[in-house]
Amino acid sequence: MNRIQHFSLHTTLLSHFEGLNRHLLEGLMRHIDDENTRKTHLFFGRYENIYLSSKQIPQIDDILDSVIEVASKVLKRPANELKAGLWFNVMNPGDKTTLHKHDDDDELLSAVYYIKVPENSGDLIIGKSPAFTRLTPQEGMLALFSPSMPHEVTENLSPDCRISLGINIGPLHPEE
Repeated sequence: MNRIQHFSLHTTLLSHFEGLNRHLLEGLMRHIDDENTRKTHLFFGRYENIYLSSKQIPQIDDILDSVIEVASKVLKRPANELKAGLWFNVMNPGDKTTLHKHDDDDELLSAVYYIKVPENSGDLIIGKSPAFTRLTPQEGMLALFSPSMPHEVTENLSPDCRISLGINIGPLHPEE
């Protein structure tokens, strides 16, 4: 499998994030409690993964297109050879995400895109002590990293929720 071994972190700020984030947030709030909204990874009383589709929020396609464009440059692979999937992550005050990886399937990159980021709402930690990178997110930021890198999110110490998208990028046609 063609994985990135020595890649730590790549960040970029999407130029059109204000309107995009507004639509993503509005769509999330409109559909989060729908009967058919799939939620997984129940930890500490919260679902870490909330899955919505571009049928529910058309701007999901916009963010996936942007992610694939950036991933194509990072991976040095044509964009038409890549696919991406995403889920929403809502971190309420006091929430955190424990150390984990995303290297279960054919992932080439993992990413997080930040929609709503109150001050002190948690940092992304990539790697494990003593060799780790700490990233303080901001709205509109896209951070890409190797799916084999352990990562976690520190506790949300703000009085408001933080909302991001978890994203995995893989080959459009996995090798058999």
